[in-house]
Amino acid sequence: MNIGFIPGKWSRQTPQRDAVIDSTSGRRLTFGELDSAARKLANALLGLGLEKGDRVAILSMNSIEYCTLYFACGLAGLVVQPMNWRLAPSELRRIIENGEPRVFITQGQYADVAAEVSAMIDCVEHWLQYGDGGDGTYEHLVDRAADELPSCADTVGDDDPFCILYTGGTTGQSKGALHSHRSVNAMMFNQTVAERIVPSDVYLLTGQMFHIPVVLALNYLAHGCPLVLMNFDAELAMEVIERERVSAFLAVTTMLNWMMALPGFKSYDISSLRNIQYGGGPMPSTVIEEAMEKFPCTLIQGYGQTEGAGMTFLSQEDHLRAVKEDYHPERLKSCGREGFLTSLRVVDEDGVDIPTDGKTTGQIIVKSEANMLGYFRQPDLTRETIREGWLWTGDIATMDSDRYVFIVDRAKDMIISGGENIYTVQVEEAIAKHPAVLESAVIGVPDDEWGESVKAYVVLKPGHTTTEEEIIEAAKTDLASYQKPRSVEFIDELPKAPTGKILKRELRDPHWAGRDKGV
Repeated sequence: MNIGFIPGKWSRQTPQRDAVIDSTSGRRLTFGELDSAARKLANALLGLGLEKGDRVAILSMNSIEYCTLYFACGLAGLVVQPMNWRLAPSELRRIIENGEPRVFITQGQYADVAAEVSAMIDCVEHWLQYGDGGDGTYEHLVDRAADELPSCADTVGDDDPFCILYTGGTTGQSKGALHSHRSVNAMMFNQTVAERIVPSDVYLLTGQMFHIPVVLALNYLAHGCPLVLMNFDAELAMEVIERERVSAFLAVTTMLNWMMALPGFKSYDISSLRNIQYGGGPMPSTVIEEAMEKFPCTLIQGYGQTEGAGMTFLSQEDHLRAVKEDYHPERLKSCGREGFLTSLRVVDEDGVDIPTDGKTTGQIIVKSEANMLGYFRQPDLTRETIREGWLWTGDIATMDSDRYVFIVDRAKDMIISGGENIYTVQVEEAIAKHPAVLESAVIGVPDDEWGESVKAYVVLKPGHTTTEEEIIEAAKTDLASYQKPRSVEFIDELPKAPTGKILKRELRDPHWAGRDKGV
């Protein structure tokens, strides 16, 4: 399969149906127009002398041009190398040097950043800009290109590289996960089964197109469903859901919390919603229950990584039965069971399966066609991560007798205090039960007596107040004495990766400067 063929399929069937709606610019493209734009961009890039496997970088917020690039590169046999616009030029330089793109496309508002980066590198041959603030080089190039299917398109697909998605870097520097047309298609297949996509769906992309949520967005387009683009803001999200009759979207805990905390939440017509998927990290049970009460739709949880999405899902029925029937309510703390095309195990350090007793911990490993080909130009790290076809995730979990997976921590986030293992997810779940807490992040900090002690960073809901003592006292209800936070610090927001995962290393590193934490 060639991902680039998706617009063409629906251009033949529903050419006048909306394909991409940009809520920022107000622009709309039909499937016929999207197909034409992808063909023209593919030919424009090939006209620059690019060859199969060459990388094309893009630095941009979500936009129609961004979406078009994925399909154009598919048709041309090129590899999309998306850039995180939040990164500093020095960090962008490292990613560019890894991928060595021959073309760099920049949204106008990042022209100054691109100029700064261009002075640092010499691998990029063509710098293109589009949109407001740009120099028009992108539009000029595409306007002159032929609107026809590139002759090479039929020879591209399956195991050919399609995109390099850089990890969020929750435990260190980000790495480039190289995905093929086949692995992206397999991720889409897993999502189709889990989300139960129907032709009438309208999908809202709340995440960024430089990371794994883009695959979910491409999947709805593959079903002929309109895709609505935005750069997340809680109030705007509610307005867009109402205006465009959105039926599905992906959210992380923070997004749902901010949406539900809007003063006028009940005034929005969100009756079009069919399903919300959440992910990017564990969501406290209290937030899940509140979301099920306030949103008029089902919920599912998806667990995955940049290296391979759709590893497990907690189904709609699991949520409904846990909340409505009190049937295995503890499963709201799990990430569900393995996806449709996924084989998943939880193993010890030697790769031996742990007992499925819901207590013994091990590392999650996954075998799936949705797994990445490897880390781009990092063969040693690839061999360490993918062993005999199994991807070692670095996530520590238990598995019960029904094979529900309960993630207890990242391997490098686990706290060892006085010889006892403390899983930060459990502490965060306990803290989340305090009614004033929006979200929290728990880390281990140096302790001369115990080696490490538990510290919590807490973000409060708007208009709420509480104290360190009250947070600790609330957490003690569900925790052993050694697990409770020893200190609490209130902050305005938590540092996060593009996926919404909390960057605990940014909280942890200042405490361990000059000490050996092994991260």
